[in-house]
Amino acid sequence: MNISPNNFFIYVRKSTDESNRQVLSIQAQLFELQEMAKREGLNVVRTFDESRTAKAPGRPQFNLMLSEIEKGNAHGILAWHPDRLARNSVDGGRIVYLVDIGKIQDLRFPTFRFEASAHGKFMLNIAFSQSKYYVDNLSENIKRGIRQKLRNGIWPNRPPVGYFNDRNNRCIAVQPEKAALVRKAFELYATGNYALHEVRRRMEELGLTSSMNKRMSISDYQWTFQNPFFYGVMAFNGELYEGKHEPIISKRLFDRVQKVMAQKSKPKTPQLKPYLYRGLFRCGECGCFITTETQKGHNYLRCTKRVLPCTQKYVREEAIAVQVDRTIERVALEAAIADKIIHQLEKEREATAKGQEAAIARLKADVATCERQTDLLLDMRLNEQISEPEYVSKKYILVNQKAELKGKLEAFEHNRTNRFEPAIRFILEAKDSTFLLAEGNQEKKRDFLKKIGSNFHVAEKSLAVEFKKPWNLLAEFNSDLTTSNARQREFSQKSNWRREGDSNSETPSDWPE
Repeated sequence: MNISPNNFFIYVRKSTDESNRQVLSIQAQLFELQEMAKREGLNVVRTFDESRTAKAPGRPQFNLMLSEIEKGNAHGILAWHPDRLARNSVDGGRIVYLVDIGKIQDLRFPTFRFEASAHGKFMLNIAFSQSKYYVDNLSENIKRGIRQKLRNGIWPNRPPVGYFNDRNNRCIAVQPEKAALVRKAFELYATGNYALHEVRRRMEELGLTSSMNKRMSISDYQWTFQNPFFYGVMAFNGELYEGKHEPIISKRLFDRVQKVMAQKSKPKTPQLKPYLYRGLFRCGECGCFITTETQKGHNYLRCTKRVLPCTQKYVREEAIAVQVDRTIERVALEAAIADKIIHQLEKEREATAKGQEAAIARLKADVATCERQTDLLLDMRLNEQISEPEYVSKKYILVNQKAELKGKLEAFEHNRTNRFEPAIRFILEAKDSTFLLAEGNQEKKRDFLKKIGSNFHVAEKSLAVEFKKPWNLLAEFNSDLTTSNARQREFSQKSNWRREGDSNSETPSDWPE
């Protein structure tokens, strides 16, 4: 069948990634081309429209059109401009090749004149090359702008939950309410007591949503907990940059979360019966877990005996509850004694409020050294003294080191007035434990027992507890009250528990949270 050389395909295209910068919409292009076809007496066989970028090959409608041309169903293409047909070398080359072999005999554009001659093909190649240059140059300009933003400490994308783009001040600012909830989520997970789905449930109850005010998935929480943006460092394409935005958490808290995430075990089965001491005690004879079962209206604790033969007998839950009370009594402080200790701590806090200036100065000097080393590293890279992988690797270390130093500096400055807070809080908890015993809430007593002790064993119907630091010192103190005043002074001056609060950490590891 002979196909008239006057048969044309219309091709219109609009890039989805250039929606704000389109010269004409698809409808406008189509109208202009149909009018042109009427004026010039062209027979339009079929129209192809596409909403895809042409910077890479693979457009379905474009490929279909060229397949139809290769079959001889048309010999010409009508488009708004050559850049509508191709912005990459592959598609542009296909058009020129089809012109070379005579499959395409004519190309018509309202904004560009084409002739099927050597000069015409040369000009068409130039038009395609200009279109490709525009895309390449635009991409490079965008990438350069992103790199400069990162060097300036500005995040080039949408900020994560807890932050927003402050267009008035042209910066990324903290959303106070959401930031507090994000910090709470990090703190919950850092305890190691909650799985991701449990953290999500608790934070949803408190009202935490994504930056788009939608429900956050478990993977959103996982991504959040692994994002260094929240402690002031930006990760982009495998490289770290120091951000100018305000951190929501400290580097120390972030590291604690990473450790928990790496070591997290499977969550407990939620269908188990809610026995008071489930999973808390082990057998003092064989080391197996102590389980609880109900017989004749009473709960009994017994060894599971899953490993070795064991001779331990049942013990009533009420009997263990009495021993839990006695254990708490060993670390409870009378109000008068606690108040004296707190008074002495308050006096020492006032006397030593200015005693950490030298340490703060050293940390500031270390931060300045990191900044100089980072600048020197960049100079070495620009002078090609080191390779790109070496630069990225060493910069990664320096950026993390600086972030850690700044976290220590912030904590140090904060602890100039608050370094005694953990000790005072500890004494207040010991004082409040006397009220806990009088209150009689068994769940609260169990939770307090887990706070003060570990390595719980039951043998011969007796509970054995290993006190955590510094509760073990308080237990020693309460074991002998015969020389009360001297023991009070000795305990209040013990350096091995009071100095737990002297470090530049947020919360010393041995202090109860």
